[in-house]
Amino acid sequence: MEQTKRGKVVVTGSFITDIAVFTSRFPADGETVPGRSIQFGPGGKGSNQATAASRAGAEVIMITKIGTDFMGEIARTHYKNENMTQKYVYTQEGGETGSAIIEINAETAENRIIVLKGANDALTKEEIDQAEAEFQECDVLLTQLEASQISVLESIRLARRYGKTVVLNPAPAGEIDEALFGEIDYFTPNETEAEFYTGIRVTDEQTAERAADRLLDKGVKNVIITLGKIGVYAKTKEFQGIVPAFRVKAVDTTGAGDAFNGGFCAALAEGKSVRDAVSFANALAALSVTRRGTSPAMPYRGEIEKC
Repeated sequence: MEQTKRGKVVVTGSFITDIAVFTSRFPADGETVPGRSIQFGPGGKGSNQATAASRAGAEVIMITKIGTDFMGEIARTHYKNENMTQKYVYTQEGGETGSAIIEINAETAENRIIVLKGANDALTKEEIDQAEAEFQECDVLLTQLEASQISVLESIRLARRYGKTVVLNPAPAGEIDEALFGEIDYFTPNETEAEFYTGIRVTDEQTAERAADRLLDKGVKNVIITLGKIGVYAKTKEFQGIVPAFRVKAVDTTGAGDAFNGGFCAALAEGKSVRDAVSFANALAALSVTRRGTSPAMPYRGEIEKC
């Protein structure tokens, strides 16, 4: 049997400590409702994606920044348990680790999130440059918009210098220098983020295609739009169309997009085609929402391949 190539993915992004509260319904403004349970755990878009890619089989280099508070130890413990290097997990002395307050509707599995970026916003250009050798050796760079802007820009610059594939998950949605679009190989918004960048409300394959065309006009090379239960719309040089989602009973949809992005990059890094990479990532994301939590909910390679 031919052995699958193990790709290498550099992830520049956030570590966030998730504080998740499960409730039977979301409160209205000014209302108090009873919660069912609360849990602390490792999260953050960057770290969730890195964990997903690592468990999916990739070698992952995580570049992030935490504070000196007790929540930073949650990050250290998580990476130790995942056997992920902490060489580029920087510490902001006296800083606060990023955190998120997450409300989860236990009946529908939908969520509402408030994020405090904390030390993630202090990740510097110089700290990114310390990892230059990793960019030279990697297959894919995956980054988002939950860390400092300079860390994202410098990561893309280094990846471009060495001819690596650049994947930008534009989450949370925010202003991007128009010149940056031309540096992106794969732009991976969800429906809301796609609308933010294009002005087109994305609800189905037709509107997803219109939004993708507008992003391509901005200079992005390939567009992947996640559409929740519908699946994923891809408009790329080698594949165009919907790749359906796997049908599962969701208990917590927090981190589903992160699961997809981590799986997609792990698959790209090992040489899968775009369609196969999207299907692989769909399976990973589907399994992740059947469990509570974000990073801890990410499935392992063997589980994904059975999906």
